[in-house]
Amino acid sequence: MSKRYSLSIFFFATLLLGTSARAQSLVSGFMVGKGHGSVSFTGTAERYKSVYLVPERVREVPIFREIKVSSVSVYANYGISDKVEAVVSLPYVKSEGEGNGQGFTNSRSGLQDISGLLKFKAYSTTVGNNVLDLLGVVGVTTPASNYQSNKGLEYIIAIGNRATKVNTLGIAHLKTPSGVFLTGQAGYSLRTGRVPNAFLADAKVGYAGLKFYAEAWASFQQSSSKGTDILQPGFDLYFPATRVNYTRVGASVFRPLAKGVGVVLGASQYVAGRNLGRSTGLSVGISYNY
Repeated sequence: MSKRYSLSIFFFATLLLGTSARAQSLVSGFMVGKGHGSVSFTGTAERYKSVYLVPERVREVPIFREIKVSSVSVYANYGISDKVEAVVSLPYVKSEGEGNGQGFTNSRSGLQDISGLLKFKAYSTTVGNNVLDLLGVVGVTTPASNYQSNKGLEYIIAIGNRATKVNTLGIAHLKTPSGVFLTGQAGYSLRTGRVPNAFLADAKVGYAGLKFYAEAWASFQQSSSKGTDILQPGFDLYFPATRVNYTRVGASVFRPLAKGVGVVLGASQYVAGRNLGRSTGLSVGISYNY
């Protein structure tokens, strides 16, 4: 990795990825290098008043008029070698429903799901003056607390689906001498219980310089057709069994503050989906890198 990339990526690529596991992949196309790593803390706030249901979007959330979700995530990674990297992530999530509660519990919170994964660089080559890296990822996500996600309309504000997930991803990452990069990744997620399996994909374009990093991204999920749809035939009030599809777009910028410390600001929006809220999210984080 050249000096031009190393500083910004060392500070940033891990920091943003701690924001929201639901929205964006936990891995980037950059490697931190043997013996290097980071620890970051990120706060994210989301809210939505309308929901993507079938066959169309509903302009008021069932049971609650509006739902707010806030989270604080810790994210850590470490370079086992120049070609193998370990990642761990854990968010604390609070979900609140406002208005029209009809006596239901309107707030749920707790540690959500802990994720652990290994990323490895499988191949690297030059394409003209550019560098193309091909990487692979294997990971597991599982509940970190005894949070509840049972049958009932009030569980529309559950903080998770209580499934264990085994994920595999392939990544193609192109770096140019100017600092511009392109990253594409795709894979599959196997889920336990009645939670549908899903195809996952993520695309990014950005710039990585010595004192500034910026990226725009889009994330996609397509659930198995075995899932149900909210308030449609076959739905038994168990939200984790629903088909959750989405397209989410976002952008982020990063600046280092001092040696080893940097901050990031980010924003995102669901622009299409199935069985989920049309939320807008804002995030801010800080990271220590070594």
